[in-house]
Amino acid sequence: MADEKGNIKHHSSDYHVPVLFHESMEALAIKPEGVYVDCTFGGGGHTRGILDLLGPGGKLIAFDQDEDAKQNLPEDDRVVFVAANFRYLSRFLRINKFPTVDGVLADLGVSSHQFDEAERGFSTRFEGPLDMRMDQRQDLGASDILKSYSEQQLHKLFEQYGEVTNSKTLAKHIVTNRTQSSLKTIAQFKALINPVVKGNPNKYLAQVFQALRIEVNDEMGALKEMLEQIPAVLKPGGRAAIITFHSIEDRLVKSFFKQGTFEELEENPLMNTERVSELKVITKKPIIASPQETKVNPRSRSAKLRVAEKKGE
Repeated sequence: MADEKGNIKHHSSDYHVPVLFHESMEALAIKPEGVYVDCTFGGGGHTRGILDLLGPGGKLIAFDQDEDAKQNLPEDDRVVFVAANFRYLSRFLRINKFPTVDGVLADLGVSSHQFDEAERGFSTRFEGPLDMRMDQRQDLGASDILKSYSEQQLHKLFEQYGEVTNSKTLAKHIVTNRTQSSLKTIAQFKALINPVVKGNPNKYLAQVFQALRIEVNDEMGALKEMLEQIPAVLKPGGRAAIITFHSIEDRLVKSFFKQGTFEELEENPLMNTERVSELKVITKKPIIASPQETKVNPRSRSAKLRVAEKKGE
């Protein structure tokens, strides 16, 4: 919905404050009668923004693997809700008779709602079960990973996904001491790792929890699978806008948009290794939140928006 000056009005939601809202709406270059996908419906903030710019003939397919998100669906027959992970993007677009679309949006941040629900186990601020599953239907929670992973597996996930300074020491400490605790709750886990916490405890725990959450939900695997489907599901001229919150996510998006692969291509003068991407990069540098937005919503500080367009026929 636009105000008298033509600015898009922002729908506030206690569930989740949409990050880079205006920038992502602009990036999608929305056609009134187009078909768009919100891969991360959450509180529905971005979805409502897209609906405000769509005409009566437009459609929006909203994905969310979290059952709680359903409660936020607007009463709008232009919306099709898919209760699944966005890694199944093309499958569910085909099932719903929209094999190709005009735009795809994904906001990869965990919703404020998930952080604020103690029983979901995402936040270091609350006591609750050590869970972290976004999709409650899956078997493996954070507690299971801490109990079953080898020292090497734990070291790798804390180093890669949390950039934890003493990830090797942490992994060794967990494996050595995990039989002494059931590790069912956040408090039990905090008590177990307390002797090896380095630096600012809040920052340290946030990094450790982030690493576990990414592993529990296979966030990097899901992101790669979704990105690989984007060239096929976008119509020529269609746009993909992805908001990341972590350097690994951002590197994956940047690399795929630019060269159609996740591998860093080595320069070899004897071989033609250049991959031709089906996408044209719109954002040479990622779009970041304005000082005003970071002041109102500190979570937006690490957000980066990258945009690509499907090349014409």
